[in-house]
Amino acid sequence: MISPAQRPRPVAVVGPTATGKTALAVELALALDGEVVNADALQLYRGMDIGTAKATEEERRGVPHHLLDVLDVTETASVAAYQRDARGTIERILAEGRVPVLTGGSGLYVQAVLDDLHFPGTDPAVRARLDEEAAELGTAALYTRLGERDPVAAAAILPTNTRRIVRALEVIEITGEPFSANLPKPGPARWDAVLIGVDREIAELDERVDLRVERMFEAGLVDEVRELLGRGLRDGKTASRALGYQQVLAELDGEGDFAAAAAATAQATRRFVRRQRSWFRRDKRIQWFDGGSADLAARVLAVLDQ
Repeated sequence: MISPAQRPRPVAVVGPTATGKTALAVELALALDGEVVNADALQLYRGMDIGTAKATEEERRGVPHHLLDVLDVTETASVAAYQRDARGTIERILAEGRVPVLTGGSGLYVQAVLDDLHFPGTDPAVRARLDEEAAELGTAALYTRLGERDPVAAAAILPTNTRRIVRALEVIEITGEPFSANLPKPGPARWDAVLIGVDREIAELDERVDLRVERMFEAGLVDEVRELLGRGLRDGKTASRALGYQQVLAELDGEGDFAAAAAATAQATRRFVRRQRSWFRRDKRIQWFDGGSADLAARVLAVLDQ
């Protein structure tokens, strides 16, 4: 067993959607004798491959990947469960003397792994009432309420993610504090991990998002959604509201205009990218790199060698 003093430091590759995090994480893992640990909440789901841009076997280039395809679409993703599983996975990789490369754009999931993040209790009565309000008033109304009570939390939550919006409002009500008050202030990262951020100019990101969505629909996203319907996608509180999947479901129930679904997906993703940028830019521990740099991996490796 390798002692803590001998263990390598984990690397976290973070940033907005469509910046090139996945490719960089694989390059780093190859160079550092590492393994990739997923930190994208939606890539936890089996069968949600095209719409989440999950790395193919070819793109993984033989690098072991962890915490992909661990949930059915009917299950609800839990930050607390993810924290437990991801920390356990990283500990095992470190114990083997290898480098964990944590990567993904789910900011709260990354923070749950690397920071001292605890989870407030729950009140079933409050939760039930908020669920009823969400059903009656709509998710948008509750999101507006959250924005008024806790703008920081609202900026980090997708406006269509009813479950997380309800949870944030529940915590506010039962603790009397903003939901964001329960998030840790960044200090030294767990295991002394190095945080690497990948970003691009916003206009370039918008173009990359549009192209990514176009390719997803060309690659068969609609058929993927149809197949997942047979696995209970509509019953999944998290999976059914994922970007792309939600828009395709709406068109399957409506006019069947999948060009409109693609346009709506691209628009929603562009908005989400801006929220991701705001979330990650608050963390001053992150060292930022241009995802369009031809020698991106070499630049990052040079920093890691210091």
